[in-house]
Amino acid sequence: MSKEFLSQYLLYWLIAVLFMIGPIGMIFKNNLMKKLMAMNIMQVAVIIFFLALGQKMDATLPIEIPGLTGVTNYINPLPHALMLTAIVVSLSTTGVALALLLLIQKKYGVLEEDEVLRRMDQ
Repeated sequence: MSKEFLSQYLLYWLIAVLFMIGPIGMIFKNNLMKKLMAMNIMQVAVIIFFLALGQKMDATLPIEIPGLTGVTNYINPLPHALMLTAIVVSLSTTGVALALLLLIQKKYGVLEEDEVLRRMDQ
């Protein structure tokens, strides 16, 4: 019973833990780089969740195989294609955010949110 439960639901618990690291890190961390890392962890959790939902037991790749007919024998490639797009978008937003953090670091000399806001008021 315990082994079946772990094998079926452990992945979803790990995804939930990863997802919760994101908002907690973005709310409670003061360093802007740590906030960006927490956001990326949350994005990875969402991507893994959708990929896990797109899986089927005893199904094969969506390539026509002689003798296999019907939808139940193949996995749906749409979630994988959408998550590939999500990975590209995540990479580009991370690149833009890193560029902005570099500019903030050059202008204010720190990446601590409170200190940046204090120096912006001066």
